[in-house]
Amino acid sequence: MSKRDIGQEILEGIREVRAHKAGEKALHIHTLRKPAPPKMIRANLKLSQSAFAGLMGVSVRTVQDWEQGRRKPSGPAVALLRIAEQKPEVFAQLS
Repeated sequence: MSKRDIGQEILEGIREVRAHKAGEKALHIHTLRKPAPPKMIRANLKLSQSAFAGLMGVSVRTVQDWEQGRRKPSGPAVALLRIAEQKPEVFAQLS
């Protein structure tokens, strides 16, 4: 594994921002799409609500609220749902 030079990466980032502000460079922008509904992700993983809640680090009640539309996942939960959807093998290794 190669060592990262964080200082150099920061300097390169600053140079990119300066070049962008001067109109010399277009910045690469990545947009993340919303994950599928939690119920669909859980079904694809073949997990019970209880097991899914445990892996997500939330209560079963929270998973039930997500699945019934009473609440929406936010912040880190959305990131975990995105991983569960796009890389289900990661969750399979954890369960």
